[in-house]
Amino acid sequence: MPWLLAKHPLSNSARRDYTDPIMTACDHEFRRRVTHIPPHGMGLSVDVYSPALFELVGALDGGGLPYGYLEIFRAPEPVLSAVRKGLPSALLEYHAEGIWVTQPGLEADYPLGAELAETAANLRALGSHWLNHECASKQIAGYSFGTYLPPLFTRASANLTAENATIVQQRLDDLSAKPGHPGPLLLLELPPLTYFGAGDLPVAEFFRRLAERAACGLVLDVGHLWTVYCYTGEWRRRSVEAFVAEFLDAFPLERVVQVHLAGLACHPDDVSSVLPDSRPCPRWIDAHAAPIPAVLCEMLAQVLSHPDLRFLKGVALEVDTKPVSLILSEFERVRARFGELVERLSQRVAPASLARPGASPEPRSVEREPSAEAQGLREQYELYARTVTGRSSAELPALFRGFGTESEALNAYRQAYLPHEILVWGGDLRDMFPETCRELDARHIPLGGFVHYWFRQARAVLSPYDFFLLKSERFCEYVEEVLPSAACTAAREAAELRAAYQDACVPVVREA
Repeated sequence: MPWLLAKHPLSNSARRDYTDPIMTACDHEFRRRVTHIPPHGMGLSVDVYSPALFELVGALDGGGLPYGYLEIFRAPEPVLSAVRKGLPSALLEYHAEGIWVTQPGLEADYPLGAELAETAANLRALGSHWLNHECASKQIAGYSFGTYLPPLFTRASANLTAENATIVQQRLDDLSAKPGHPGPLLLLELPPLTYFGAGDLPVAEFFRRLAERAACGLVLDVGHLWTVYCYTGEWRRRSVEAFVAEFLDAFPLERVVQVHLAGLACHPDDVSSVLPDSRPCPRWIDAHAAPIPAVLCEMLAQVLSHPDLRFLKGVALEVDTKPVSLILSEFERVRARFGELVERLSQRVAPASLARPGASPEPRSVEREPSAEAQGLREQYELYARTVTGRSSAELPALFRGFGTESEALNAYRQAYLPHEILVWGGDLRDMFPETCRELDARHIPLGGFVHYWFRQARAVLSPYDFFLLKSERFCEYVEEVLPSAACTAAREAAELRAAYQDACVPVVREA
């Protein structure tokens, strides 16, 4: 049997009756919390700015396309308060960022208190029932990235993630819970694989182990699941239908609260659209602006028909950065096919014995990993970060090889995806710093040198994550080093960027 989907020793029905005290307490606590979440039906996961949220809502209303809810990506609290004011009766949920639950040293190495204070304020502004966060990180071992990197899929990593998720939920309860009601439920999302992964634990089993040790909910992203199919090599061994069927049997679907559906596309700087094999598979990656391929709708049908999907509250199309006309046509098509089914699934009522507040035992805190194992995990993440940035030896470490990562695919990430991420993602440096870049060009200093500078050394994380501001700050440092005569120009342009960035919420507030 292929390594990735090796069966859990217990069947799903047996797992439901399993009496391990940690798992039982966490399951009951999850179910106690999830019963407070109303049905959401079919909705959209959106950005405030791209496309403009109120423009999108107006187009949906004008097209006669009702939506059950909106899940909104991280934005400043005044912006989210304006959204709530402008949409007073809508169900609004929150897609958080900056809470790196997969990482060692969550409390010591990252500004967790500041991130959670911002998150709690945003949850209150929207009146959210949950916060969704990728089970992934954009900061690993002192290296910062623009898009998510998946966790190490190992037992120690799953245990640590569960411990961190429990800490985050408890802190958010302290900041956000109302008397007599639990705070918003933490949901962790199946992350995308951008060409690679690392670990010795099957992906489904990683989440099974996580669910047995934390009372969090889960988000199953169908496009992310497709990337697991592609970048573990499973596409060479079986059909996507067979892969999804076995994955769903192993994955803790009974914890899934939300399902995501988005587009897939080849990266613009990746000239190869297929993997080198006799049965080519598109080298797609998660791409919210891209159309939804038919294969993902068929995978969604498999997910929604699975009997273990018992606590689903909503299905959302992720549409940030997508043209409004394409959003409308895809939402209409997906609603027509799945809308009634999603409504029925989201309106299921939990058994009364599980729904009574206080009827379940409090989940036990998971003990920390022994210090030697925790240190080993930290060292593995340091090697992970050095490997993906090309700072380690050319030979792939065992955890990458065992997972199914291929050198060719990882090189595509290092040589195409990662430079594009630093130079273009979240703002093209030539647009952000036009005068500075002209000065660099005049002195024949390649802009690509900034990528090497960015990953030259690990750095302490001192402030909450904001890739745009981080990029601006680091670029000024780079210019100071390679062309001091242009440093004042870079500093001036960076100040102008910061001012424009801070003013970005004004059009939203006015429109609301």
